[in-house]
This record gives sequence, C-alpha cells and structure tokens, in this order.
Amino acid sequence: MPEQLSPQDIDHALQKLPGWSVRDEELCADYSFADFNAAFAFMVRVAMKAEAVDHHPRWSNIYNKVSIAFSTHSAGHKITELDLEMARFICAIASDVV
Repeated sequence: MPEQLSPQDIDHALQKLPGWSVRDEELCADYSFADFNAAFAFMVRVAMKAEAVDHHPRWSNIYNKVSIAFSTHSAGHKITELDLEMARFICAIASDVV
C-alpha cells in the first residue's frame, strides 16, 4: 500500500510541479486549453495513463478548462508518490496538447 507523504516531501515536490497545489488534502491543478477538443485530447491521454497505473483522478471539464485532483484511496485519501507520478506525467504532456 502506498504511504502518505510528509508535508515537507509534498512541498519539495510542488517546487517542480508548476500550477499544482494542495487543496482540501488533494494534489490539484487547473488547466486551460485552446478549445474543447484540446481539453478532451488532454483528458484522454491522462485517462490512458491513469488506467495503466490504476490510479484515477477526480476531475471536471468545462469547455476548454480541466480541473484535476488526486489523492490515494488505499492510503486513506492522502497524497502519496502515486499522485506525484500522475502530476509529473500531466506536467510533461500538458504543453504538448494544442
């Protein structure tokens, strides 16, 4: 089972995750894209990664905006390395979506 990260570990990781923060004990980010198609393409890529690692976000989409939140259910809805892994992946692909 993944272990909860310390607040210091989370703060350190956030320094390398632009746009990400902790809200309501979840790792969160908001993204804006050129249009709905770009937002949806981004969501598909995230969904494929989430399915591959069996770690799914809580998210919403309104037109060109996507809000994402992660916490690890098996760790009592706390932030773990799994959440950081997904955030790193998302940071890496977000600029690829046009």
